[in-house]
Amino acid sequence: GKHWTINEVRALIRVWSDKNIQQQLEGTVRNKRIFEQVAARLQKFGIDRDWKQCRTKYKNLKHEYKSAKCAQDSGSTSRSMKFFNELDAILGHSTTEQASKSDNDESERPPEWAEAKSEKDSIG
Repeated sequence: GKHWTINEVRALIRVWSDKNIQQQLEGTVRNKRIFEQVAARLQKFGIDRDWKQCRTKYKNLKHEYKSAKCAQDSGSTSRSMKFFNELDAILGHSTTEQASKSDNDESERPPEWAEAKSEKDSIG
């Protein structure tokens, strides 16, 4: 499929960071229905992706995050990724429970997400 833009990835992460979606994803392997919901939400942002594309991107991001996290834990700083902090806010909790609200309040909603409006708006 076509390449995911930064705004698209950001919107995907934003939907994924929804507690509801996270719980559903953690609790199931057969997740087509969940990704259909995710795709429907992205549609509202003007992002046209089907559930398969969403699932694939989700898996890739998760994999990339894990690699980056492992590299970080082993003291290497070379392996970093663009959306690490956003993903860490979502995925980090599953490994370390004590990293709760207190130390990562900035993970709430980065301001730049506010302007992740669809590109379609600007095209008449």
